[in-house]
Amino acid sequence: MTPLALRSSPDSPTTPVVVARLRADRRARNRRASVTASVLAVALLGLTTASVLLGGIGRLDPADVLPAAFGLRDGLADYMIFQLRMPRALSALLAGALFGLAGSLYQRLIRNPLATPDIVGISAGAGAGAATALLYAPAAFSLGVPVAAVIGSFVLVAAVQALSWRGGVDTYRLVLVGIGLSAVCTAYTNYLFLVADQQSLAIALRWTVGTTNDADWDGVTTLAVGFAACALVALFLARPLATLTLGDGFAAGLGTRVTASRVGVLLVGAAAAALATSVVGPIGFVSLVSGPIAVRLVGTERSTLLAPAIGAAIVLGADVLAQHAPLISPVPTGVLTALLGAPYFVWLILRRRQGAS
Repeated sequence: MTPLALRSSPDSPTTPVVVARLRADRRARNRRASVTASVLAVALLGLTTASVLLGGIGRLDPADVLPAAFGLRDGLADYMIFQLRMPRALSALLAGALFGLAGSLYQRLIRNPLATPDIVGISAGAGAGAATALLYAPAAFSLGVPVAAVIGSFVLVAAVQALSWRGGVDTYRLVLVGIGLSAVCTAYTNYLFLVADQQSLAIALRWTVGTTNDADWDGVTTLAVGFAACALVALFLARPLATLTLGDGFAAGLGTRVTASRVGVLLVGAAAAALATSVVGPIGFVSLVSGPIAVRLVGTERSTLLAPAIGAAIVLGADVLAQHAPLISPVPTGVLTALLGAPYFVWLILRRRQGAS
């Protein structure tokens, strides 16, 4: 009998030790995930409170602030808290959660930290669809922009999948095709702006930089329903996604329907990014940084569960700074996320180049 067989035998004295260590390691990882989730929950609560309370509520009775947040007051308190501040805070939180979920799904599926909806072109497709609806859809059709954004993202998913398929999907080919199609969508969006009238153009340009300035309860409802639906489908796809990260061959050997599962994950991620984009605009780099931060905190297996909370914290924190930071405020939220994400993107490319060399 070989030493390996001795070590793996149930009768081997080392087996209980190995099992005990594995259980202890699992308990430690679960404990770390619980602590991290608790800290994030407190941080999100604090950022939401700061978004609602900072600036301009000195004329309100402090006893009216909390009831007004739930729509239980009228007059000035209702207008400032329930009509202005709460929709903005919740839009930032939910949009960040959708961006974080979409980025984590794409990064795990394609096994590349650069493969996020905004890099691969899905966000550009959603932006093209949303811009078309913003400029030309009837104003009475309130769901026009989210629906157009989702359709645009799905079209990009289909195009990227088709153009990168050569007997299989190669990661780098998919990323390059996505970058090329993103440029096409950006050119189309710029053309729409060029031929739009001045009033429509002013609305669309504010939206393209990524902002929560025009948040309302209709947008909050769209984001909440979208996040609930995308998160539910992502939970059903969690097991196939875990096997796909091992490679198509292993996944097929484990009984996973590779093509169907991949398309399902791509569509869920595209829908999440599109819905967020349709409400707050293409806030860049949130999907890029949320997944890797979650991986560093809780590991790859749990990263998709934590990435939405990290994305929410990033967008909500950036929005608070965009409103109240000295010297720079007020600025669109997307400006601050770009200041955070662009250096990280350059560092990530340089790091991958050094690893390849």
